Amino acid sequence: MIETTNILSIAGLGFRRSNRWVLRNVAIDILPRTVAALVGPNGSGKSTLLRCAAGLWQPTEGSVRIEGRNIQDMPRPRIARCVTYVPQEAHLDFDFTIREIVLMGRYSHRGRFERDTQEDRQAADDAMMRTDVMHLAERPVTQLSGGERQRVLIARSLATQANVLLLDEPTANLDVDHGLEVLELCRSLADEGRSVVIAMHDLNAVCRYADQVALMDEGRLIALGDSSSVLTPENLERAFHVRSEALASADGSPFLLFHRLTRDIAAVAKAGRT
Repeated sequence: MIETTNILSIAGLGFRRSNRWVLRNVAIDILPRTVAALVGPNGSGKSTLLRCAAGLWQPTEGSVRIEGRNIQDMPRPRIARCVTYVPQEAHLDFDFTIREIVLMGRYSHRGRFERDTQEDRQAADDAMMRTDVMHLAERPVTQLSGGERQRVLIARSLATQANVLLLDEPTANLDVDHGLEVLELCRSLADEGRSVVIAMHDLNAVCRYADQVALMDEGRLIALGDSSSVLTPENLERAFHVRSEALASADGSPFLLFHRLTRDIAAVAKAGRT
């Protein structure tokens, strides 16, 4: 039976920086077995929302609750066992091997000075297998390409065995094949019972893989629901200033075709938001 209790609950969330609201009054509930996509133009607040949801940044107002507990009241190791965050880019400048980096995802499962256990090593191996980096396990991370590093970060995240995964543009540095592999992995993790929240720009991938879509613009949530109810021509014109058509592929899957608006129409659309 599918669970109905929210794993991740964001209520009235606001984040203010340098006298400017980056987020304001954002509310989203994420269920188990769900892939939720955060979409919106650059600067709409997607990355800030993920960092607040991961407990990395403290919101100015509102709350983030993980499994019913306010994340600000939880110790960091407990947060790390419940929710994990994969940034779009991370600096990995030391000659750690891939295996050592993935094992870092297990720190919250053991004491500060305890050695890796067999359970830790098995979790790391499983994570490397699922992200197709096992063959790189003994290679220094400084020798990897940007796409390979991104898969290593995802492997480290999986090694935590957290129920909530937050990923910021996880396919941005990947080729088409590995990008699809990561999205299919996210789908399978959700099907196994986890909650996966992904900030994405590829709206056709959103249509294909996401159960829930949150459309953001200028720090506010302007639409929430499934892809067909959120990625409407009206919403897409408002947020992205493009004209869109919903088409169907040979197998019946939906996809969106975009057209640039003329400068005058785009100006009208932008003015309509203010």
